[in-house]
Amino acid sequence: MNLAGKEKARILRKQGKSINQIVAESGLSKASVSVWVRDIVLTKSQKNKITERGRSMESIEKRRLSRLANEYKKTRSVMDSAKKDISSISLHELKIIGSMLYLGEGGKTRKGMVRLANSDPLIIQMTMRFFREVCLVPENKFYGHIHTFDNADVEKTEKYWSKITKIPRKQFYKTYVKQSTASLHKRKTLPYGTCEIGVCDTKLFLTIMGWIEKIKELTTNVQ
Repeated sequence: MNLAGKEKARILRKQGKSINQIVAESGLSKASVSVWVRDIVLTKSQKNKITERGRSMESIEKRRLSRLANEYKKTRSVMDSAKKDISSISLHELKIIGSMLYLGEGGKTRKGMVRLANSDPLIIQMTMRFFREVCLVPENKFYGHIHTFDNADVEKTEKYWSKITKIPRKQFYKTYVKQSTASLHKRKTLPYGTCEIGVCDTKLFLTIMGWIEKIKELTTNVQ
C-alpha cells in the first residue's frame, strides 16, 4: 500500500477537497483515493463548497463548448461560402492541378519513371485521377509500392492502399517494412505508412515536366 499517498489523500479530504481535486493534486488513482477517504465525513460547509465548485466547473465547460460551437459555425460558414466559388473541375484544370501536385510531391530525378509518394489518401486519389483522366495511363501500367513501419499489419495496409488507388494488389511491389525509429506519435499519424504510385514511361515523364515548365512560365519569371 502507498502509505504516503494514502496519508496525503486523507489530509486533502479533511481540508474539504473533492475526490477529483485530490486526484488532480496528488497524482493518485481515483479508485485508491475513493477507498482511502470514504470514512471521512465532510462538514455541511465543505459539502456545499464542493457542490458549488462542481456547478462552476459545469458552467465553465458549457461556456467552453458553446464558444467552440460558435467558432466552428463561423469557420464552416466561410468555408461553405468559398466552396461555392468552384462548381466543377474541367480536364484542363485537372491537368494543372495534377502538374502542380507532381511539382510538389513527384519524383523528378529518374527520367523514365513517373512516381509520386504520399501518406495522405486524398493526395493519392487526386493524383490517380490526374494519371487516369488526363494522362490516360492504361490500368496495367500502374504500380504501387508501400513503405510502412514494423508494427503495421501489412495485409491490412496493402488492402487499404489498393482500395484507395484502385490498383490491384498484384501490381504492388513487396511492401517495404522499416524498423521503426519514429516516435509513437508519428506511427499513430501514419497508420498506413506511405504509398508510392507510378508508371514506367519516359514520354509521360517528359510530358508532365513540359506542363510544369509551361505553368512556371505563365505564373512566374522563372524560365
